[in-house]
Amino acid sequence: MTAGTPSSASGLGLIEAAHDIAAGLIKSEDLVRDCLDRIEAHEDAIQAWQYLNADNALSEARSRDDMRASGRPIGRLHGVPVGIKDIMDTAFIPTERGTPIYEGRVPKKDAVVVERLRSAGAVIMGKTVTTEFAVMHPGKTRNPFDPKRTPGGSSSGSAAAVASYMVPGALGTQTNGSMIRPASHCGVVGFKPTFGLIPRTGILMLSKLLDTVGVFGRSVEDAALLAEVLMGADVGDSDTGHLAAVPPLSLIANQDPTMPPRLAFARTPVWDQTEADTREAFDELCAALADAIVDMPIPEDCSHAVEQHRLIMNADLAHYLRREFETHGDRISDTLKSQIEEGRTILAMDYARAVSFKEALTEAVEEMFEEVDAIITPASTGEAPLNPETGTGNPVFCTLWQFCGLPSVSLPLLQGTNGLPVGVQVVGRRGDDGRLLRTANWIMKTLQEEE
Repeated sequence: MTAGTPSSASGLGLIEAAHDIAAGLIKSEDLVRDCLDRIEAHEDAIQAWQYLNADNALSEARSRDDMRASGRPIGRLHGVPVGIKDIMDTAFIPTERGTPIYEGRVPKKDAVVVERLRSAGAVIMGKTVTTEFAVMHPGKTRNPFDPKRTPGGSSSGSAAAVASYMVPGALGTQTNGSMIRPASHCGVVGFKPTFGLIPRTGILMLSKLLDTVGVFGRSVEDAALLAEVLMGADVGDSDTGHLAAVPPLSLIANQDPTMPPRLAFARTPVWDQTEADTREAFDELCAALADAIVDMPIPEDCSHAVEQHRLIMNADLAHYLRREFETHGDRISDTLKSQIEEGRTILAMDYARAVSFKEALTEAVEEMFEEVDAIITPASTGEAPLNPETGTGNPVFCTLWQFCGLPSVSLPLLQGTNGLPVGVQVVGRRGDDGRLLRTANWIMKTLQEEE
């Protein structure tokens, strides 16, 4: 990595920072200054930020400090700086969506998730780099462990900013592998909740059936708290309408399981796309967790998930980006243009069939959780690929679980032959995000005890 863990306040995790500010051990302004110093030292190499206003962040931090000093009630993230992916609207702060088409675009209203962060007392540090329209064409961000490699995408800047201690937490989104893959490549915890737990109002829509908001942190506990603050029903996003209450993720994630979890190791139909060192690392992982591993086949129809996901995603891209394609097609990358063009040829009958298949496959995969607490599988094919200008890596190990709307978390547990991080993806039952995070925490602690 460009530099190791800092000795300053910027090295604090999200929960530690929130605790120390609430207890008066540090000031939000001091934490934000340390993070800004970290950014100044490493941003030229990593380029995680699309927009950063140091004066505004410091002003917010001082306001948080004044509020605490007054004795007024404070939120769960009071004074803690957080990075926001640049497809999420921020009032009077640029939101350019990774494309020159929206250069200089400044919304007048926050996305709901940004509103909830502010209500919790967080300091909006700035906007992190996204790939073009949060799809495949890479942005400027480089991997913190090796600038010659991709950080993954599309939530490139958010993952890289957390990995390099520029902020203790950041927001991202996933339509295919845009949270889990960059978490794997950057060696941080990336949590993608069950579809429909976090509202998308005020966020660029690519696919109503697939888009999911997630979070990055440096621990499972940090990710749980950050996600919990964002969750809850919102009238602007009908897919959150089923939520009667916010699940207590932070509480559950910190509990010890009543019994050791049962884990299914899923190679999935794309196992042949893993790199050799990833396969070897997973053999060692399964040996270390041998008492918890259950050998379980996955449903046969999972082999069709990648193609059916692609059909839905590209058709939806063609719909949601139709105006940009028709009026600014010359300013869209060839990569995205080809996806949109493919999407415009998809028949309504084929789209409807893919949606029906998605629903049936989700039910079939759900049955696996009658016997296990979670599924473990790679978060990526291997280490971050070279040449970050040309791509963000292969999302294929995320596709099945994203297609079914299941919660998943990438844990920084493995290394490849070059010493770069490779994530372990832990997948949970739909709607059982608390148990997933508790299981993920158990895996982390169990393996740390064996070292």
